[in-house]
Amino acid sequence: MIASPPSMAFEPRQTSDVTSVRAGAGRLWRGMELWLEEERERLPLWVPVALGTGIAAWFVLPNRLEWLAFCCAMLAAACGALVLPPGGRVRRAIVAGSLLACAGCLLVWAKAMMWGAPPLPHAAFVELTGEVRSVDRLPARQMSRVLVRPVGMPALPSLIRINLDDAIAPAGVGEGAIIRFRARLMPPAPPSLPGGYDFARRAYFDGIGATGRALQPISVLRPATAEPPLRARLFAHILERAPGQGAGIAAALATGDQGAIAEADAAAMRRSGLAHLLSISGLHVTALIAAVIFLSMRVMALSRRAALDWPLMLVAACGGALAGIGYTLLTGAEVPTVRSCVAALLVLGGLAMGRDAITLRLVAAGALAVLLLWPEALVGPSFQMSFAAVVALVALGEHPRFRAFLLARDEGMGRRIARNLAGMLATGLAVELVLAPIALFHFHKAGVLGSVANLVVIPLTTLVVMPLEAAALLFDLCGWGAPFWWLTARALDLLLLVAHGVASSPWAVVLAPVQSGLAFGLILFGMLWCLLWRSRWRWAGLMPVTAGVTMILATPAPAILISGDGRHVAIRTAQGGMAMLRERAGHYMREAMTESLGHDGMPEAMAALPQARCSPDLCAVRLRGGGRNWNLLLTRSGMRIDPAILARDCARADIVVSDRRLPRVCRPRWLKADRAYLAATGGLAIDLDHGVIRSVKARNDEHPWMTRPVDRPRPFRAGQL
Repeated sequence: MIASPPSMAFEPRQTSDVTSVRAGAGRLWRGMELWLEEERERLPLWVPVALGTGIAAWFVLPNRLEWLAFCCAMLAAACGALVLPPGGRVRRAIVAGSLLACAGCLLVWAKAMMWGAPPLPHAAFVELTGEVRSVDRLPARQMSRVLVRPVGMPALPSLIRINLDDAIAPAGVGEGAIIRFRARLMPPAPPSLPGGYDFARRAYFDGIGATGRALQPISVLRPATAEPPLRARLFAHILERAPGQGAGIAAALATGDQGAIAEADAAAMRRSGLAHLLSISGLHVTALIAAVIFLSMRVMALSRRAALDWPLMLVAACGGALAGIGYTLLTGAEVPTVRSCVAALLVLGGLAMGRDAITLRLVAAGALAVLLLWPEALVGPSFQMSFAAVVALVALGEHPRFRAFLLARDEGMGRRIARNLAGMLATGLAVELVLAPIALFHFHKAGVLGSVANLVVIPLTTLVVMPLEAAALLFDLCGWGAPFWWLTARALDLLLLVAHGVASSPWAVVLAPVQSGLAFGLILFGMLWCLLWRSRWRWAGLMPVTAGVTMILATPAPAILISGDGRHVAIRTAQGGMAMLRERAGHYMREAMTESLGHDGMPEAMAALPQARCSPDLCAVRLRGGGRNWNLLLTRSGMRIDPAILARDCARADIVVSDRRLPRVCRPRWLKADRAYLAATGGLAIDLDHGVIRSVKARNDEHPWMTRPVDRPRPFRAGQL
């Protein structure tokens, strides 16, 4: 038998592989199109998310080259999507999302260039004459914050914020007054520690270029002739009329000004998860508008002609809208108030047209309006927590099972009350879960028992405190408001009792050290994915949420914290505690360092540690990290140290920290963080176990509120020495 020659034809393997890949890509494409078709009503919800992505990119990326690179990448993505099959939702979604992200980056960039106020380049001791633009009283701290516009001093910023102690404040200081005083002006303060509050960024967009404290003598060249603004007069009136400890809270509920609240009460409200009551937001605006609509409907119903011929709901909705706008302007038009007012106006418009307006589209419209007007608000905790809470509430309320659970039915009063309480508890838990990562990122702590406290406090505030306070203000016009103020004070005493009781629990809050922006971004994206979609693919958002939570749990507390001025240093002890260099550090610095380390308690004195050797001028501490010992040398006084002694001690140390400029003879084995070095890097957080250093200032940072670009400290690996 003759064997047939081998075939010279190509094997069909490659063709089959290509065909199978094309078939798989086609199935994937059709699946994505079907999914977006199913979610077509939810696609507009991602418009503010896409715009916010571009805004966030501008804040995260350090310089203009990277901002331009981001915009070019988004435009390239939009152009690349044009080669996809036309008519599909995937193509339109990619094009629209990319263009919106590019627009968001350009929007905040343009506002920063045209609107912001450059900071004072360096500290200066000056005597200036200025016109008072506003006075914000802080009775709890016995001082006022005064915004001053310098007159005849072009070298100074156009707006300066001055702290004026009540003990030295002369009469006649008010809006429109011209005063002369001495002050040591400083640029707005950046974060003292990595992950801390960035006042410099906020001051830039608020137009404030310098801060300081007024010193005597203070001369009033022209006293204020106009009356204080309505908000200031209302604030002072409430403090005068409301008796008891809760007067500051009563003033905050009406005006949004929290300056009269005692620090202990404010801390208890924050720890118990009730601080949202002090910021004018959805609860206050909704309660006011609902009260105006209710009263308007009842008053108009007294007229037979109005009840039969007038569109009562439309008229009442217009009255509620005007009340909401006036309340927003009265309380200073902060971001949560503006968001709540915009949302309320959309709800009223929907109700007037007979439509269901309480939807996620309403929330998206409010977020879009705020981002277009105040794009810088995106990176603040107020915007994030306000919208996250509302999205969680509306998404839970739209869920069919939850809506069916709360649906009215024929049942006994006990079962109805229990069901409503269960619904309130579920909404409280949902809000706590959504707000926890935001609070951990910004404040390094999150409430745990807030949902329980809100079960009591929200009905108390909405149904008792605010109506009583409104009645007291109304009857004060006739001089009959004292009984209502007494009742308001008793209700506020109950509110504070709940706040302090919950705050005293050791399980009131959960703490975490400084977190990375990557973990925070993953959690936010995952939560939005779960809340904004409806199909089963929404549960894919749990993957980035899980990854972000895992990163938070795996992030250790830094071993060393150094403030930006070098005066304050905190270390993590081997027993899990915390010790600070200066025992008499102020409350603000102690709280900032304990929160950054995730420590709940009072810090120890570093000099009292067994591994520390301290003199009046120097303190040497031995730390354990990365499998080896680290020698830390700190200066603790302003006295001059003999150069020979300083050179000897520096040579024995791995890290030297000082609030002064150290001479060249001080040469530690790894890091010399003196005044010159910290002026370039800002505050530092050092993790000795993993060889990670975080600084406040990034290299080549060109954001307009920052100082000149700096070099970061050289990296190291633990145990390399």
